[in-house]
Amino acid sequence: MAVNTTPESPLPVGEVSRLIGGWIDRLGAVWVEGQITQLSRRPGAGVVFLTLRDPSYDISVSVTAYRQVFDAVADVVSEGARVVVLAKPEWYAPRGQLSLRATEIRPVGVGELLARLEMLKKALAAEGLFAPERKKTLPFLPQLIGLVCGRASAAERDVLENARHRWPAVRFEVRNVAVQGVHAVPQVVQAVKELDAIDDVDVIIVARGGGSVEDLLPFSDEQLVRAVASCRTPVVSAIGHEPDNPLLDHVADLRASTPTDAAKKVVPDVGEEYERVRMLRDRARRCVEAYIDREERGLAHALARPSIEDPHRMIDERADHVASLLDRGRRCLGHHLDRAESELTHTHARVVALSPAATLKRGYAVLQRADGHVVRDPGEVTADEALRARVAEGEFSVRVDARNDAQGDARSDA
Repeated sequence: MAVNTTPESPLPVGEVSRLIGGWIDRLGAVWVEGQITQLSRRPGAGVVFLTLRDPSYDISVSVTAYRQVFDAVADVVSEGARVVVLAKPEWYAPRGQLSLRATEIRPVGVGELLARLEMLKKALAAEGLFAPERKKTLPFLPQLIGLVCGRASAAERDVLENARHRWPAVRFEVRNVAVQGVHAVPQVVQAVKELDAIDDVDVIIVARGGGSVEDLLPFSDEQLVRAVASCRTPVVSAIGHEPDNPLLDHVADLRASTPTDAAKKVVPDVGEEYERVRMLRDRARRCVEAYIDREERGLAHALARPSIEDPHRMIDERADHVASLLDRGRRCLGHHLDRAESELTHTHARVVALSPAATLKRGYAVLQRADGHVVRDPGEVTADEALRARVAEGEFSVRVDARNDAQGDARSDA
C-alpha cells in the first residue's frame, strides 16, 4: 500500500528500507534465468557469491548460495554459463541492497548439454579411453587413407585437395555419411568400422566443418567414442574449428584443428621430403668427403715418416751395423786363430824338440827287447840276445856279443 508522506512528515531512511524489505518478502521464491558474470568462491567460506546478468538488458543482480547448493553444479558451471536459479529475493536493510538467496541452480540450454558432455567425458576418462599410452603412431607415408565426411562437403574437398597437393600418389577410401542429425552417429560408426576392417587402409580421418555445439554433438556420442577407441587403425579427428572440442578429439590418436590441418598432418609434403632428402644427401656427402680428407691427411702424414718415405733406410742402417759386427767378429776370430796358431807352433816346436825322434836324428838309437821294453841298462840283456835298434831313419836287428864285457858292447847282425 502507498504511504502518505509530506515534506513536513517524511519517513526515515530506516523505515523506508524496512517497508521495501517487507514488500520484497511477499514475493516469495522465484525461478530466475541469467548468465553468470562474476563468481566468488572463497576458501573455507560457507557461501558462494554470484552475479547474474540479463544478456538482453544491462541489468545484474547479486546471488548468494550455500556452498552445498553450488557444489552440486560446480563442475559444469563457471563464469559465462547460463543458468536457472530458484531463489528468494532478500533485502539487506542496512545497505539498501537487493540480492537473491539461491536454493537450487540448474544449467540451461547449451550449458545443460555441456554439463552432460562433461560428465560423460569424466566417465570415459576414468575408463582410460583418453590415456596417452593408448594413442597409436601414424604411418610416415600412408598409401591408402580412409575418409569419413559429409557428401560433397567442404571438409571432403579440403582433405582431398590438400593431401593430393602434398603427395599426388596418395589414395583415398571415402565414406560419405550424415554429419549431424539423428542419423549421424550410426552412419559415422558404421563407416569407421568398415574402414578399420580394410587391411590396406593405413589411417582414418573423421572430418567435419565448423558448427554449433548442437551440430557437433554426434561426435561426442559415447557409441562413436567407444568405436574409435576399439579401432586397430590410427584415427585422426578433424572436427570443426579451433574452439570446437568434441569428445572424439580426446579418444582419437591425433587431433587436427581443421580438415585442412588433418591433411597436412597425415600426408607428408613431397617438396619438403625431396628437400630433406637433398639436405641429408649433401650432409652425407660432406661427411664422406671430410672422412676421406681426414684419412688422406693421415696417410700423407704416415707416408712422410722416415720409415715409410725411405723403407730401406732402416735396413741399410741395420746392414751396416751387421757388417760392422761381422768384420769385428772376423777380426776377433782371426786374432784368436793367429794366437792359437802361434801357440800351436810353439807347442809343436817344443814337442818336436823334446820328442825321441829328434833325439834319434842327432845320432842316437833306442834298443828294444823282443817284448818291446826299452833297454836302459846293459845288465838287462844277455849274451847273444836279439834286440831291435831304432834310429832316426828306421830300425834294424842287433845281437848281443857274448864277448862283451860289462860295458854292454854289442854288434849288429845286419
